[in-house]
Amino acid sequence: MKSAIIAALIGSAAAFAPAQNKAATTALNAFEDELGVQPPLGFFDPFGLLSGDVTQERFDRLRYVEIKHGRIAQLAFLGQVVTRAGIHLPGNIDYAGNAFDSFPNGVAALIGPDSIPFEGQGQIIAFIGWLEIAFMRDVPGTGNEHVGDFRNGYIDFGWDDFDEETKLQKRAIELNNGRAAMFGILGLMVHEEIQPLGYDPDLPIIGHLQ
Repeated sequence: MKSAIIAALIGSAAAFAPAQNKAATTALNAFEDELGVQPPLGFFDPFGLLSGDVTQERFDRLRYVEIKHGRIAQLAFLGQVVTRAGIHLPGNIDYAGNAFDSFPNGVAALIGPDSIPFEGQGQIIAFIGWLEIAFMRDVPGTGNEHVGDFRNGYIDFGWDDFDEETKLQKRAIELNNGRAAMFGILGLMVHEEIQPLGYDPDLPIIGHLQ
């Protein structure tokens, strides 16, 4: 899980940094006007993922990964906030009588002596896989307007009623919230893992990670 979050952060870094050589300058000129390139960093690519002769297809792939990881991270952070506030699904998670709120929060729910059993985690993975195959993908020819648009001709929520400026603003908000959430969930995971070292801060919103 940690490696996935780190990979997401690396992918997100590609979208917005100053050029350091001629090859990087080429990428800067090509993508400096893309959504997400904004002050104070501007075009920020510290790992050089867009250095050299990079195609628009390569950039779109990195942007696709960044958006998807940002959405996952937002759900993950929201899950941390909700469960640590004491809000859980009612009833039992299995026929053995284990309640949803009997399992720990955060990483401990997946790894450790009190974690959710493998059968339960397997169902979660299978459900996510089903979402990936059935819904969380871009179906060509369905009228999707941009990278990360998964409406596929049947989900709208009023998107088509927005003007172009509003659409661009909302896409930028989602992109920035996703970037913040990737750092946020990574920070929570790190704090949770260093608790055994005696570091237990009172975090904003979350509080103590006990």
